[in-house]
Amino acid sequence: MNQDPDKVPAKEQVPAGEQVPAARRRLPVSCTIIACDEADRIGRCIESVRDLVDDVVVVDSGSRDDTVAVAEAHGARVIFNAWPGYGPQKRFAEDAARHAWILSLDADEWLPREAREEIAALFAQGEPALAGFRFRIPTVYPGRARPRPFAGYHAHVRLYDRRRVRIPASLVHDAITFDPATMRLAKHPIHHESIRSLAHLVEKNIAYFHLQAVEMRRSKLTTLPRLLVEPVAVFAKYYFLRRHVTGGLFGLRYALTVAYIRSYRLAVLAGFFHARTEATRLGLEAGRGADAAQPPAQSRATE
Repeated sequence: MNQDPDKVPAKEQVPAGEQVPAARRRLPVSCTIIACDEADRIGRCIESVRDLVDDVVVVDSGSRDDTVAVAEAHGARVIFNAWPGYGPQKRFAEDAARHAWILSLDADEWLPREAREEIAALFAQGEPALAGFRFRIPTVYPGRARPRPFAGYHAHVRLYDRRRVRIPASLVHDAITFDPATMRLAKHPIHHESIRSLAHLVEKNIAYFHLQAVEMRRSKLTTLPRLLVEPVAVFAKYYFLRRHVTGGLFGLRYALTVAYIRSYRLAVLAGFFHARTEATRLGLEAGRGADAAQPPAQSRATE
């Protein structure tokens, strides 16, 4: 029976709707993935790279579902490391990699065929001379196989030589700082299904905001006045500038939800909801892998 690719679950769906051809020689690249409770999505991620790269390493921080079993079944090495924050966890994965060249993916991302072919071509004559490559990363709505028309995107360094650049050690920021002369923007994007639902969007961001508050608490005097204007500004930013206007009713609901939760973020950074922020801090200090300190999904919050 033929299925609509937009309706196939992530754990069953072939990345970007096509088969991954067997590679004659895998690239001397390590794909690093940090994960927690991603059993429904991590298989798609690994499938999109396992015939491309020589090494796939998943750093799991205490999944309570079948993430570890799924990752191992798809051929990844799985290492446990209690959740220390985004930057430190990704640096741990870098250190665990077998190769100097890193392809850093989140468990809810995958490479479409065109991106795989482009990466293979970059290594056709040996290691690239550049320090790395940035990729456009558009958001894919839940249950879809590809981004909406004219989807907005972020561009991040995802393929890089760890001998020349590294992910920062920040709890909440994992964007690599780089010299533009040593980087190039790839032609083809990485796809990112960042949320499972709008409820997941809220849950994911609330946890992320409390982690931010551990690192960057702000004063009430400067933060609370922003509540008067920021929700409207955030809605306009996401709906028009990031083009969720092309996403139909779901795009409208997405932009409204982001505007709402950004108000919560300001309250958290101003010191409200202190008990949960303190639980997050204590959880990090205690090195607990899958409790209050750990966001429910280890990829970026709103996109």
